[in-house]
Amino acid sequence: MNAQPAAPATHPFTLRLALGLVGVLIAALTSGLNDRVTDLALADVRAAIGFSYDRATWITSAYQAAEVAAMMVAPWFAVTFSLRRFALAVAFGFALAGILQPFAATPGLFIGLRVIQGLFGGALPPLLMTVALRFLPPGIKLYGLSAYALTATFGPNVAASLAAFWTDAVGWQFVFWQIVPPLLLAGVLIGWGLPQDPLRLERFKQIDLFGMLTGCSGVALMVLTLSQGERLDWLQSPLITGMLCASIALLVAFLINEWSHPLPLFKLQLLQRKNLTHGLLVLAGVLLVALSGSALPSAYFAQVEGFRTVQFAPLALAIGLPQLLIAPFMAFLLNLRWIDCRWMLTCGAALLSVSCLMGAQLTDDWARQNFWLIQLLQAFGQPMLILPVLMSATSVILPPEGPYASAMFNTVRGFSSVAAGSLVENFLTHREKFHSHTLVDQLGNRPWLMTAANSADASAMKPLLPDGSASSAENLGHFATLLKHQAVILSISDAYLLLIGFALLLVLLTAWLPKRVWPPQTLIQTQTKAVR
Repeated sequence: MNAQPAAPATHPFTLRLALGLVGVLIAALTSGLNDRVTDLALADVRAAIGFSYDRATWITSAYQAAEVAAMMVAPWFAVTFSLRRFALAVAFGFALAGILQPFAATPGLFIGLRVIQGLFGGALPPLLMTVALRFLPPGIKLYGLSAYALTATFGPNVAASLAAFWTDAVGWQFVFWQIVPPLLLAGVLIGWGLPQDPLRLERFKQIDLFGMLTGCSGVALMVLTLSQGERLDWLQSPLITGMLCASIALLVAFLINEWSHPLPLFKLQLLQRKNLTHGLLVLAGVLLVALSGSALPSAYFAQVEGFRTVQFAPLALAIGLPQLLIAPFMAFLLNLRWIDCRWMLTCGAALLSVSCLMGAQLTDDWARQNFWLIQLLQAFGQPMLILPVLMSATSVILPPEGPYASAMFNTVRGFSSVAAGSLVENFLTHREKFHSHTLVDQLGNRPWLMTAANSADASAMKPLLPDGSASSAENLGHFATLLKHQAVILSISDAYLLLIGFALLLVLLTAWLPKRVWPPQTLIQTQTKAVR
């Protein structure tokens, strides 16, 4: 017997159900905040628990690996145990792991708890898309997808302020305990608002155990490879080489298995629908381009200006907070029949390209006020990219196929976030080294600069040094600092230009999608008129 998912029972959209969906939204946002806040506060956490820098990097890597792995299997278990039961269990486990985290006495136990919390946390975002696709009526479906988009636009940009508040004003333990109040609220809303589906334990007769083992292991090893590769010198490290080869082999086996399994985690045949394939590709690119509004400004202020997180957090808030209004407004526009989502996506890519072009003019004279317009363009451009992608991709998904789409979409999203961060970080590192070597070579070709650097004559150093130093050692120290800052600035400028290229690539991918997608409620109205 083939246990393909049956059409889920229909439920009228009431205030009670709406509050249940709000509970799932709160839980999903809390999961994203936990990941990002912990990452930003890692230096303070590491100092408090006595971890070395190298060991502390595994705190983030282990969490991210477990998180992405859980995204692959969460929709399957949600259908099997019911959305409400599974969401409540996952939210409770996520909160409990956060409560216990600061009490971990050994490094192994600390990282182990992060892995457990990553498994619970990674299971929450897929549930948000699943409930949006299943319960929302056509007229407000796009507003539900805009709520899902907040997990990519609102949460990551609010995290900087929260990380600074907990570590500077309260205590590092609250980096982990902050999740408890919102999860308690989410649990109450989910338990009261979501309908209770029956158990479908018969699905275990066709459980895709081989796919779960190969897929989750493969993607987890790939995440660890990307997050630890630069620190361990990539293929020069036997550990990185082994993880990379194992992950490729496991993922190939996973994809082969998914194509023929009767009840897979990923229904790869759905990729024959061009809209879904386009959505997955563009989503990966959007997550990369969006780093121009977070990673690049924070890199400048941290490395050049020496700012702490709390000092550049307002720039991130300039993107995050407006999403509470901008995302629903974009959903409203997409609900208008005369607005083509392909054109909105193109306009979003154009806004991000303009913001990156402005960022590429970065100099050492820039302060926070130079970034406000850039961040404003980011605040509008990011939802203008993400919402059309969600609208286009989900338009070809039937309700029984929602769990498949959710698993694929969220796994791509989770993995792409890690891959994008790794790409930008490694690009900045290598370009900084390149510019440092170039500047030093130019210095060697100008002997008068070397003479000035070794001279105590302050007037000779004024073009290069911030003030007249009393000794050649101080002069050389100032000069080395200026060289490093200039190399960092040039590398960030290069990164802005790189991301412009990816933004333009998104436009080309959209041109490859000739079929227009109509708003859900207007499509229903058209079909109704045709029947009449």
